[in-house]
Order: sequence, then C-alpha cells, then structure tokens
Amino acid sequence: MKVALIGYGVMGRQIEQICLERGHEVVFVLNRVRSQGWEAELSAADVAIEFTEPEMAVQNLQDCFRLGLPVVCGTTGWYGQLNEVSNSCLHAQGALFYASNFSIGVNLFFRLNRQLAALMEPYAEYEARLEETHHTRKKDAPSGTAITLAEGLIESNTHYHSWVLGDASEAGRLGVQAIRENDVPGTHRIEWRSPNDSISISHEAFNRKGFATGAVIAAEFLHGKKGVFSMNDLFNTTAYHGL
Repeated sequence: MKVALIGYGVMGRQIEQICLERGHEVVFVLNRVRSQGWEAELSAADVAIEFTEPEMAVQNLQDCFRLGLPVVCGTTGWYGQLNEVSNSCLHAQGALFYASNFSIGVNLFFRLNRQLAALMEPYAEYEARLEETHHTRKKDAPSGTAITLAEGLIESNTHYHSWVLGDASEAGRLGVQAIRENDVPGTHRIEWRSPNDSISISHEAFNRKGFATGAVIAAEFLHGKKGVFSMNDLFNTTAYHGL
C-alpha cells in the first residue's frame, strides 16, 4: 500500500516506521509548506494519514476528498466541524477514518468507562472527575480522548448532562482537568469519589507506538472503502486481532 503522510512531527515519523515494518511504502510527505506539484504527488498514494494541528486538519481533509484520496485523521480539536466534514466526504464519495485515539488500550478503556459510569448510576453520593495529562506540545485541551471519555460517561449516567474544563461549579457537570507536562504521551484517569472512599480507573500510554500502529491499521482497513468510519467499525472486524 502506498501511503502519504500529512504532517511529519513526532507522530508522523513514528507512523512512517510502522508503515515500513508492515510492508507499506511512504510515497509522499506533506508539511506546512506545499511545494509545486504537491497535489499530483499526494494523489499518487493509496491512502493518506493526517496528524497535524486542529487549525490545519479540516483543510487537509477537504483536499483529500477533492483529490479522491482516502484519509485517516488522528488530529483532534476540530470535531465542532465534524458534520460539515462528514457531509463533504460523502458528497465527494470519499473515505474518512477519524478517531480521538487509535490505541487499542484506550478504546478498551472507553468501553470500561461507559460500563463503570452505568454501574455508578444508583450511587449519587459518588462524584465523577476526569483528569488528562499530555506533553506540552499538545495544542488542544482537553484532549480528544478526554472529550470522548467525558461524553461516554455522560451518555451512560443520568446524573451528568455536560462537562466543563476545570472544576465543576454546579451539579450535573463533569469537571475535566487538563495538565501539560514534558514528554508525557498521554495519561487519562477517571475517579468516582464519595465522602468515604473513591473508585478510579486509568490508562497510561508508555510511548506513541500504540497510537501509530492503530493509525496504520486504520489505513489498511480504509483502503478501497467509501464513507465515514470510526474505531467502532474497526473493532467490528478482525483487523485489530493480534495487535
């Protein structure tokens, strides 16, 4: 499979390594500066993997749709435009795979979070809190992963109706803390605290390899398809077995 990388930061270089390990060819790298002929070079790929910044992602995705290139997007912070982007993809008969996190461990954690939130429904004395820690280069706060966790908790427990960045000041709002420290790939922790005790679950990434591997597997899944896909679609196939 011929892969184009849109963005060549820490994640882009890790994805390149995983592509080569899995027998794929990286045929083009697109950074901020678009040299003459970039559209033709990008179009020569079978699939693109996009990891850039929130303010660049939507235009990058629209360019891929226009060029008929399936694209996997790992950038977060642009989901306020998700409906618009999805409609553009479908109108162009393109292919988009997006996820707030491509790690298999994190996606299992999403499911565990929902199960715990539902289990805590009868116990109103417990208050939920969410904390995420990432490296200082991460632009969006809270992380896309934290937002997915917050939304999953709210959908699974009727005591919560919304989330807020920082401490919750009123009942029914989930407080989300975003911490930035040097060289932290990503840690997420959910705590349910009562006056007497607490229950917590957490996921800690040791490196970025799990994210990169998941993104490449998503590209393999997306190749030859049309439509808008997420990790749930991937989990419903055998593509993740043996990761």
